[in-house]
Order: sequence, then C-alpha cells, then structure tokens
Amino acid sequence: MHDPLTGAPRTAGHDLPVSPEFEVFMAGGWAPTPLPADIRSAAADFTPARRARLSARFPGERLVIPAGELKVRSNDCDHRFRPYSAYTWLTGLTGEEQAGHVLVLEPDGPHRHEAVLYVRPRSPRTDGGFYRDRRYGEFWVGRRPDLDETARMTGIRCAVIGDRAEPPPGRDATVDAELSAALSELRLIKDAWEVGQLQLAVGHTVAGFEDVVRALPRALAHPRGERWIEGVFGLRARAEGNGTGYETIVASGVHACVLHWIRNDGPLDARRLLLLDAGVETDSLYTADITRTLPLSGRYSPVQRQVYDLVLAAQDAGIAALRPGASFRDFHRAAMRVIAEGLTEWGVLKSPEGDFHRRYTLCSSGHMLGLDVHDCAQARAESYLDGVLAEGQVLTVEPGLYLQADDETLPDELRGIGVRIEDDLVITAEGARLMSGALPRTPDAIEAWMGELIESRWIGGGGRNRTRAPARTTPLQTTPVRTT
Repeated sequence: MHDPLTGAPRTAGHDLPVSPEFEVFMAGGWAPTPLPADIRSAAADFTPARRARLSARFPGERLVIPAGELKVRSNDCDHRFRPYSAYTWLTGLTGEEQAGHVLVLEPDGPHRHEAVLYVRPRSPRTDGGFYRDRRYGEFWVGRRPDLDETARMTGIRCAVIGDRAEPPPGRDATVDAELSAALSELRLIKDAWEVGQLQLAVGHTVAGFEDVVRALPRALAHPRGERWIEGVFGLRARAEGNGTGYETIVASGVHACVLHWIRNDGPLDARRLLLLDAGVETDSLYTADITRTLPLSGRYSPVQRQVYDLVLAAQDAGIAALRPGASFRDFHRAAMRVIAEGLTEWGVLKSPEGDFHRRYTLCSSGHMLGLDVHDCAQARAESYLDGVLAEGQVLTVEPGLYLQADDETLPDELRGIGVRIEDDLVITAEGARLMSGALPRTPDAIEAWMGELIESRWIGGGGRNRTRAPARTTPLQTTPVRTT
C-alpha cells in the first residue's frame, strides 16, 4: 500500500488482504456529509490583518509557513499533532488534520501578498485509502474539511498540496531565522480576540486547580499522589480545551526544588508543600500558565509560611513594576531585590548585593504567554528580552525560591522547601490587569479556599448515605527560620 499523495509504501498493519469484491462494495453507497455552509474559524476576522502585517515586513518575497508534520512516537504510533503556532496565528486553523498543510504568501505586487493554503484533500470514497490508510484515512482519524470548506473557514484560497514532497521554494518559517523572528515579534502584542482566548484558558485553569484541591484527600492516600493530581488536572484540560498547554508540574516536598519536575511519580506527604504548575490550552491553542504552592495539610507551617511570604512579596514587587514603556526585565529585577533582601534578613546571605541570591532562585521571573507557554521565543532580544513592555502584551510573573535539600548553606529547617507563585497578566494603558486573580495568592486566602473546597467535598452516593471527606491532617510543627 502507498500513501496516496507521496507514493511512499505503507504497511497494511494487521489487516487481512482486501478482495476486489470488497473494494467495489466499499466504493459505493456513501451519502454526502457537507459541513455547514456558514462554517468559519473563530479567528477569521483577525487573521487578514495579521497576514498583512507579515506581508509588509517581506515585500516581494514568497513566505512559507508549514503547519508541521506528524512525528512518530513509537513504531506506528504518532504523537498527537499540534500545528506550528505561527501557522495557527495566520490561518486560525488548529486541528490535528492540519498535519502536512502549508500556508504560502505569494508576492502579488510590490507591497502585498496573496495567501494560498496547500492542504491534503479529503479521502475520496472511490479510493481505498479512506478505510485502509491508518495515518490519514478518514475511517481511522476522522473527517477532514475539503478545499471549499477550508476556504470558507479561513477566507484563504486553497489548493491541493499534491505529491509535493517539499513546500514551494521561499522563506520557510521553520528554518529561516529572520522570518521566524518576525513572526514572534508580530505576536508579542495580542489583539482583543487573543486576550479573550487567554482569559478563557485562565478560567478553565482556575477550575482545574479547584478540582485538584477537591481531589487531595484521595491523592494523599495514593502511593503516586503526584500522578493522581496530574490526571485530575488533565481531565479538566481535555474536557474544556485541547489539553494541557505544557507538561504539568506536580511537585511535592523536595520535588518542588526541581524547576521542571514532570516525572510526577512521587507520593504526597501531608506535612509538605505541593507546587502545582499547570495550564489549560483552549481549542484555539492559547494556554494559561499558573503556579500555586499549596500546603497539603491545608495549613502552612510557620517556616513554610515564612518562605511563601517572601516569594509573595517578590511577586507583588514584580507586578507593581509592570506598565507600558517599562523595560521587560524591570519586573524580574524588582522581584529579585526583594528575594535578595529577604535572604539577607534570614542570615542566608551576607548582603543583598551581587547575584548570590541566584543560588536559591536560579531562573527568570516570567515570560510572554500566548499560543506557546513561552511565547514569541524567537523574537530578537531588542524586541523582547531587552525591549520594553507595551499595551496588549500578556506575560507571567513567577518568582520562586528553591531551597535544595542538600544545600549546606541553608539552615536545616529551610532545606527541601520549594515555592513558586505564578500569575498571568495583560499589560494595560494604566499598568497591568491580573487575569488569574480568581485564584487566591495570600496564605490566609489559600488556607480558607482549600478548607472550603475540601470540607464541601462529599464522597460516595447521594442522600443520607453520603460521607464527609476526611478531615485535614494536622500540620507539621517546625521551628521558625532564624533571622538576623
């Protein structure tokens, strides 16, 4: 068997050979299944302006923006496909059926381009591929829009990608550094629709955090409670959106000191903290990115609260530094000043000067957010990292303290505590709006929120046979941190 477009041989899997009589039988008797005549991408009103801005950057040049190709996970199983973010931003198309598709901006005069979408056509019912091709056949992976339907969805002229092994010659966004940088820079400022999608992602993520807190009694009882929490949040992400925007970090105890802990295979200890870094990605592929560090007992111990309070003060300082025209790095510097001064007050550092505080906090305090969790990452430094903030940008503020369990520069009571607080904000004319404010940030508010969610959770059936969720475990009593 061969791919109907590329001609490459394909194995037939475990299926029995198909008889000529069966081929004839399968080729007939199919009713038409057109999509609605008014089908249209939710972003279609915004994508023409986005393409025009890109066109103005590269007059007279052919621009090639592939959706990307399927990637094999193992043997004959592919990873779940997600289109290249710039392709989605320019077309409004998001589905798994976009694999292999290519947007081309063809020069059409000195100062404009015509957009053409090269797409894989539907599997015709006269060709056995629709039921025999496991990778693209519609019986295997679902119906694809045809060319006319795709044109109606996007407002872009469509053509069959044919048997072309490579996209048309021109600047390819996946390999051309200048084009890739331009696409990132154009995406730095979100339009109103994008901000709305990001707020939707934040709302779903808040609901996912509430799900997690309600699930804590069962997760605490499971030998791999971190995985239980990951699954609970993942259910919300798949039920409400496309899935998670990145691998969920569920880090309990010392695992919270691993910045990108995604093994999520540890138990939960009610005496410790849980660092949860998670975001729902909407069907439009915009993601939230929120972190909370929660007391698994429901209440922070004195030392946990002291560390949390310092990180919260750092985040408050970072948020206060957000405004149009401010340097992008200003909010990180403001947060780190608070961290350095706090570590000095605790006696961990001799002085807040220098960069010695980085041993305990390590990474930057935030990043742009959008279609990618670390959005616009190919933008030139002068436009992003060394640039200034502008109204319409969406970013995270996420300082943290990661006090390693084996760090002998720390007092014993601090070792093994990791705290990060992360929120999503949009830059406004007046400063910044906290998009994730529905999740509590202060220790008192978090304790009250967790108590309400856990105490209101019922386990079992209805009526009088229901039982209360288990009471919260008594918090670990620890000695307060020594201060100077």
